[in-house]
Amino acid sequence: MTRDIDLDDVLQEIVDLVGDFLECDSCLIYLVEDDQLVLYASNDPNRKNLGRVRLRLSEGLTGWVARERRLLAISREAYNDSRFKFFKDLPQDRFEAFLSAPIISQNKAVGVINVQHREARIHSGADMELLSTLGEQVGCLLVLSRQKSAPLPIAGSV
Repeated sequence: MTRDIDLDDVLQEIVDLVGDFLECDSCLIYLVEDDQLVLYASNDPNRKNLGRVRLRLSEGLTGWVARERRLLAISREAYNDSRFKFFKDLPQDRFEAFLSAPIISQNKAVGVINVQHREARIHSGADMELLSTLGEQVGCLLVLSRQKSAPLPIAGSV
C-alpha cells in the first residue's frame, strides 16, 4: 500500500489471481467512468476490448450489481436471466455460470468484478466471500490511487 502503483497493472494482477484461485474461465473488472461501466481488466490474453466495452449502469447483470451494490451468483444459464445483456465483443457472454460483486469505495459502487465459467457451477460461500472481499479491497485501492494522482494542497491554503 505504500509503494507506487500502476492501477492498470494491479487490476490485471487481481484478475489473473482470481482466475487462478477460482479456476474460472473469465474474470473481468469494470470501473465506473462518467456514469458508465468501462472494462478495465480481463484475463483474456487478447486485451483489445479494454476501455472499449462500455455499458450503462442500467444495462445487464453487471449494471444490476453496480446499481444494487449486491453480490449476484447464477449457477447456470446466466444468459437466460432477464437482466442479461449480450455484447458481441465479449465471448464470455456465452458462459453458463456468473458470479459478480460490486467494487465499493466510500459506500458507493465504483465498479464490478465478474467471474464466469463455461460450465454450470454452484458457487461456494467461500467463492462469494472472496469476491465480495476483493470488491472492498479494490475499492480501497482506487481511493489510494486517486489520492496519489490528486495534487497536494499548498500549505496554508486550507
